[in-house]
Amino acid sequence: MTIIIKSTRDVVLDGVKAAVYGGAGVGKTRLCATAPMPIIISAESGLLSLRHYDLPYIETNSLEEVNEAYDFIRDSDEAKQYETVCLDSLSEVCEALLAEFKPTVKDPRQAYMKLADSAGAAIRKFRDLKGKNVLFTAKMAKKEDEESGTFYYEPMLPGRVLPHGLPYLVDEVFCMQIADISATETKPAHIVRYLQTYADSKRPCKDRSGALDKNEQPDFGKIIEKIVGDTNGKTD
Repeated sequence: MTIIIKSTRDVVLDGVKAAVYGGAGVGKTRLCATAPMPIIISAESGLLSLRHYDLPYIETNSLEEVNEAYDFIRDSDEAKQYETVCLDSLSEVCEALLAEFKPTVKDPRQAYMKLADSAGAAIRKFRDLKGKNVLFTAKMAKKEDEESGTFYYEPMLPGRVLPHGLPYLVDEVFCMQIADISATETKPAHIVRYLQTYADSKRPCKDRSGALDKNEQPDFGKIIEKIVGDTNGKTD
């Protein structure tokens, strides 16, 4: 084997790969509409919030359909127009796959193992799409630490492997939240939605690019611009 020394300066950003999780109604699905030229892969009837946007989507309810959607996006000329692939939501996709696998095995644990393998492989395939931004959305689960009795949050995915593994599979992990802003003398009370990009003791998050603020506006297009601009040396 011939050793070739390379430089990290030559590492090229091949699309922004991100996951966002959050509670019901915070706006995860609508975040897809802020992505540049998106196509949505959906396993749920939860696209009502996007009815005014006229966005293309592919409905999937089985592993075969997920793989067909991937092949279409990777190989077809028609899919070249799409800059961003949104899987909304990964929670529902995994639940659909689990329902598909359970009747095929005797021990339910085998279904979860099969899900971890199949869903993990699918996530990696979409993550590695060349020249595409990829956004995975997921529901949020509230968990209790049995030793300390404290609560923490994580992406809601079936089994034990996927919730812990997802943050390791993408460069960006955001928790979408809502804050109630109290009224001031000049502004009325209002609600603000934002993306938490840095981890704390309760929520796993990360920004591998180092280009984002601790809290960002829920606009995936602007987030992509910040990351790409920083990579190209164009940001302050």
